[in-house]
Amino acid sequence: MKAVLLGAALVLGGVALGNAATAEGVPQTLFYTGFEAGEGYNAGKPLRGQQGWLGEGSGGNGLVRDFFEGMGQQAFLGFAPPAPKDTALSVWRPFRVPAPPPERPVWKFSVWMQIVDSTNGEYDDFRWSAYNTEGHRLFSLDFDNASLEINYLLDDTNGFRSTGFTFSTEVIYRLEIWMNFARNNWQAVMNGQVVVDAQPLTTTGARLDLSDLGAVWVLRTPGRPGDNYLLFDEYTLTSEPTDRIPASLEARGLNARGEFELYLHAERHRTFALEVSTNLIEWVSLGTNTLAEGWWFFVDASAPGYPVSFYRAREVLP
Repeated sequence: MKAVLLGAALVLGGVALGNAATAEGVPQTLFYTGFEAGEGYNAGKPLRGQQGWLGEGSGGNGLVRDFFEGMGQQAFLGFAPPAPKDTALSVWRPFRVPAPPPERPVWKFSVWMQIVDSTNGEYDDFRWSAYNTEGHRLFSLDFDNASLEINYLLDDTNGFRSTGFTFSTEVIYRLEIWMNFARNNWQAVMNGQVVVDAQPLTTTGARLDLSDLGAVWVLRTPGRPGDNYLLFDEYTLTSEPTDRIPASLEARGLNARGEFELYLHAERHRTFALEVSTNLIEWVSLGTNTLAEGWWFFVDASAPGYPVSFYRAREVLP
């Protein structure tokens, strides 16, 4: 079964979920663009070649206005067919920032994005791909507009892996990609929903830094491009005031037996204690677990005995 990402958060009554960790301080912006004319972007020209944006391949790319209502100009990739010899188009902007320091190893890439559907019966793939300063691709997050599935690719030889989520071409998403360069982890979040639990930035021992995180259009059938396209805006890279990717609890709700199901999403190899309370004063331990794969699925069998339950997770430090 695929989980469909919606444009609004799901709120469940009677349950309060607390984050497992909070960060102190404020993020530092390493790079930002809203693609506005005031920044020097010209809507009459391709994005490639403007304000340091580079590209490889051919096909449609540029700027439009108010496709995201009230947000000024947006960038786009796709729509106009590439040259017959090309099957992909990539655009990226080198960040040109120093490597993450040990005291602030967590960076977050964020962007508003939407994939606009084809009208010609051909459907392509759109990706976000991260590269280090040696030109090595670390990972990719792929949106398959034929199946509407979201997949990801590491730098190993195992190909694309399914996230179990699908997307909609009618929805504008807030994509966040968290990267911890000290612990070799990354995580993807869309509209507040974790879609990729913590995965290694590199499986091959590649350099752990970031040169760029670019947008990619890949034709599904060479010579038959769709007129679908990727819109994106508020393209941002921040250094986060923490040494770990923040953990989060995801409420799944009651199962057929009245037991409460939830996921804890956190970095691989960290240990957490999960606790429950009926009054936010007295807390009872439900268990402790070291997250080998970046997630913990838990079923609270005691939930049917209580009208209200509150849950929290605490990291257990060595």
